[in-house]
Amino acid sequence: MKISNILIFLILLLSSQFGLSANKNILVFGDSLSAAYNIPSDKGWVNLLKQELQKKQQDSEITNVNIANASISGETSAGGVTRFQSQMTKTKPDIVILELGANDGLRGYDLTTTRQNLTNMIIISQQANASVLLAGIHMPPNYGRTYTRKFDQIFTDLAKMDKVSLIPFILEGVATNPEFMQKDGLHPNEKGQIVIVNNVLPYLLPLLKTN
Repeated sequence: MKISNILIFLILLLSSQFGLSANKNILVFGDSLSAAYNIPSDKGWVNLLKQELQKKQQDSEITNVNIANASISGETSAGGVTRFQSQMTKTKPDIVILELGANDGLRGYDLTTTRQNLTNMIIISQQANASVLLAGIHMPPNYGRTYTRKFDQIFTDLAKMDKVSLIPFILEGVATNPEFMQKDGLHPNEKGQIVIVNNVLPYLLPLLKTN
């Protein structure tokens, strides 16, 4: 057996034994929370996540992870579902980080439609054999207890679907801390982006190691 073939065999063997993932593609599909709104794109959490994963690749915790960010500021679930299939075809992800719904809630959209749009994107992901990491969002309390409860329920219900994991609240430790928020009170600043990465990583890494 040629030396190059032996090396390839050893790499595959070690990856299998230690649960490492090779050549994983991640699609981040969201709104302004993931699109580095009003801050330099390299300071956004998606780019910071890339850097963290690169470090873990160097430490041999994971291998060969690529991230495509298809997030658009102002995006709704309705807008997202119309372009989702084309993004799936383009990026062929193994994992989809789905971060949509916040603008639906803030605009008081019909939550049945929001649920269906998110469900459709999850189904498209499943049909492409991609796992989904769903980013949970909470509405501000001034929207009323009934509406906020129904909004939260969308994410907890969808997390029960096959191959769907849930980040309970992607802005945990950020949304209620003015130090991490921009003046509009809706979008994280550069400091807040770092916290978001720490919120995402514990749910993403198991998918990279087992997917």
